[in-house]
Amino acid sequence: MTDPLDLDEFRRNGHALIDWIAEYLGGLEDRPVIEPVAPGEVRAKLPAKPPMTGEPFSAMLADLDDVVVPGLTHWQHPHWFSFFPAMSSPPAILGELAAAGLGVQGMLWSTSPAATEIESHVLDWLVDLMGVPQSWKTTGPGGGVLQMSASDSTHTALVVAREVCRQRTGAPAESMVAYTSSQAHSSVEKGGNVAGYGHVRLLEVDDHFAVAPATLRDAIADDLAVGLTPAFVCAAVGTTGTTAVDPVRAIGEIAREHHLWLHIDAAYAGSAMICEEFRDHQDGLELADSYTFNAHKWLATNFDCSIFWVADRRPLIDTLSIVPPYLRNAASDAGEVIDYRDWHVPLGRRFRALKLWWVLRSFGVEGLQAMIRRHIAAAQRLDAWLRTDDRFEVIAPTPFGLVSFLHVDGDEATDALVARLNDAGFAINGSVANGRHFIRVSIGSTWTEDRHVDALRSAIDRLG
Repeated sequence: MTDPLDLDEFRRNGHALIDWIAEYLGGLEDRPVIEPVAPGEVRAKLPAKPPMTGEPFSAMLADLDDVVVPGLTHWQHPHWFSFFPAMSSPPAILGELAAAGLGVQGMLWSTSPAATEIESHVLDWLVDLMGVPQSWKTTGPGGGVLQMSASDSTHTALVVAREVCRQRTGAPAESMVAYTSSQAHSSVEKGGNVAGYGHVRLLEVDDHFAVAPATLRDAIADDLAVGLTPAFVCAAVGTTGTTAVDPVRAIGEIAREHHLWLHIDAAYAGSAMICEEFRDHQDGLELADSYTFNAHKWLATNFDCSIFWVADRRPLIDTLSIVPPYLRNAASDAGEVIDYRDWHVPLGRRFRALKLWWVLRSFGVEGLQAMIRRHIAAAQRLDAWLRTDDRFEVIAPTPFGLVSFLHVDGDEATDALVARLNDAGFAINGSVANGRHFIRVSIGSTWTEDRHVDALRSAIDRLG
């Protein structure tokens, strides 16, 4: 019988697993992006009951090949152009492994000081690297925290905004209104429901799928006229459907005028702000109360690793802090440290910052900038080519790594092209905007090179 706590065996198994991962990543191009698997097929390979005695690690490694991989959608595949990237990289994988090995619980500073202080410091680095306000550093009134996802960050912002509005106006949540684009991620509407808002307004957009400020102003006036309480607005820097960019400054000025909490959802596109030339898309950030982006989408760091910044951490902590006796300690009571348990809903938290720290150090700022620029340049080349072909219509600008286009012969032709491209060995997905079906090509996988984008372009030309 094996001993799962034998460290010598752990060392051998660990080497074997790293070798397996390297072989998996290196061989992805030879596999289909989406494995042909039927519902229930994976589960049918599993035994009805767990083993009564321990199995050797070799059996588990074999099942990666026999059970797991044949049932996967390979998000790290170089032909992955669907949804948005879900990046990973060797430094991130190793950081995740090290964090798992350390096995610390970072709910309080005192439960692992390094976990807290490295997180604070790395997110302060990102303040400088991404051109967001200096006051968002933990050395100022604001600060950053790692959350599981941008959805969690947005839900947290909605809860804090609700409490700020309640304290200012005395209004119940049922009368409060949250505003966002009709193109915004579904997490905004879901978060408003979870937080108890009575109303979530989805605002109409312009020809570039961005919110027109006048639309927000009119919606606020209409709600005030019937006795409702505007409380929150979310502006998107890169919507999920088309990476549209809402006018942050104009929306922020309206938010200030009406005392709304302004939250910026840059879940996908925020990573691009590591390159100074793209920061004009987030002009007006000094007006924001909170901001989120996912390093696990486009910054070479595996899920989960979502950054959430607040301009002033006091309302956040006041809303979420509950201190039972078993969490009391001298450092926290003295106010000398950050306890990240007060910065989000969960009490427990993993050492997420370690992998992000290692990614920043391994790639360096210049390496990450080069990666982002390469992906955006590839997207813009595809955009330019599509505009020269009268079979296709590009329906939205391409400010980042997403190209949105359709077949001019209509929805049926567009949907058929999606199916043919997926059958040809690529992963793309379609969506709908203004009642028309369109194709989303998202360029940003860790292992995608220009030749893979060129192959996709050739397939579009051949199959379109």
